[in-house]
Amino acid sequence: MAELLETAQEVSKMTIAHEIVVNRDFKLQEVSFSPNSLESRVKETLHKAFWDNLKEQLSASPPVYTHMIQLLQEIKETILSLLLPWHSRLQGQIEEALDMELITQEAEHGALDIPSLTMYILGTMAMLCAPVRDEEVQRLQVILFPFCPLIHPREIFRVLDLMKMDMVNFTIQSLRPHLQDHSVEYEQKKFQELLAKLPNSLDHTTEWLHKAAAEVSASSLSSPSHPEVCGSPAPLSLGAVSSSSSIPSPMSVLNQGYMNLLRWEPSLEKYPETLLMDQARLQEVQLQVNQLTIIAAVLLVTSSVCGSALLSSPGFVDRLKRVTKALLEGLPHTRFREALLDISNHVHQEVSESLLQLGYPAFTSDKSASLKGQIRSIAEDDNAVRSVIEQRIHSFLSLHLSPSAQNSCSLSKGLAPIQEELLEVGHRFGSMIHHNRQVYGPYYLAILKKVGRRTQLVFRIML
Repeated sequence: MAELLETAQEVSKMTIAHEIVVNRDFKLQEVSFSPNSLESRVKETLHKAFWDNLKEQLSASPPVYTHMIQLLQEIKETILSLLLPWHSRLQGQIEEALDMELITQEAEHGALDIPSLTMYILGTMAMLCAPVRDEEVQRLQVILFPFCPLIHPREIFRVLDLMKMDMVNFTIQSLRPHLQDHSVEYEQKKFQELLAKLPNSLDHTTEWLHKAAAEVSASSLSSPSHPEVCGSPAPLSLGAVSSSSSIPSPMSVLNQGYMNLLRWEPSLEKYPETLLMDQARLQEVQLQVNQLTIIAAVLLVTSSVCGSALLSSPGFVDRLKRVTKALLEGLPHTRFREALLDISNHVHQEVSESLLQLGYPAFTSDKSASLKGQIRSIAEDDNAVRSVIEQRIHSFLSLHLSPSAQNSCSLSKGLAPIQEELLEVGHRFGSMIHHNRQVYGPYYLAILKKVGRRTQLVFRIML
């Protein structure tokens, strides 16, 4: 159990370091529970019991300061933890002003001046807090402690917790450049340590690459030229391509594996261990790709039915994009069918209004039915328009598997209306894959060498 806990802790450290490097917006945030949740009720019950007990102690005659002294000790430690290395003079002042031994003696003799201590604490917090917390601290300073003896300790701790969060996030920002310089080596080292403790930590990764190898091999058999993904980099300096022209290179297999992540079915397949830390981000990219596929397909169908004159009218395409995107927002691909029912109606309404404004004749009932029907049929898995758009989007994104090829990526026909969104998705996808390839390339090569030997044997049998 101790070893398991230690391993979990190491994975947690590795995950946080990875998140800091790949996610520029990463920061720690206060945990908030819904008001009626069990966690919220338990927290509120415990807090109420503590503050009620404190109230009883302070209301006693003479007052009992046991809990208050403990709170002052915690407040002091928290404030000291917020100091930077060059705050040595301020540290000495705090140690002197919040001398716990002296405070304990004053409490024993009934001479503890809580209001003065509180004002000193608030003044120190005002000096140390980030500008975004100025208003919070000023609000506390307005409340006079003698008239509200219980709000202040509780509110002070609340604001101190926010200040601690600010300090952690400041530290994260400061560490990010250093972590970026050493992230590959750090993640490789941590993963190797994990692999030593859990030798089966690459089982799902091996399955993932086996599947990709089988797909590339099948493609090689059906296509004599079997080109690699356009723009893919040279093989990881991880070994040469097989001497047989029919044996796929490690890089083509790895690229196929990466592209398969955009069609992943979580309910049917286990995610590769080497990509678990990016799973949420990759699934978000997958969702965006699915949505962009539908948007582009809707626009292409509308263009074919309505003609270029209507599509070229100012703002028409942008309005269709907004409507389609809004109706797809947050929906999994399993609900696209019902969404396309609404989309077809809204697109038809937009088309009708635009025809009227431009002075064109309205659609006949047959043409209206054709427009709606073609849009709704996009939900079918074998829909030709959807399949073509999806293939073109995936071909475009495959170019982002190589950083050197990203600047030369060109859009295929039908993708121009979603160019801005597609470039952003491609950049995010390419950045994640590039980092993953740098960290886990050696492990992939070791697996692919074994896969390559088996594939070569299969080819010899089949050929």
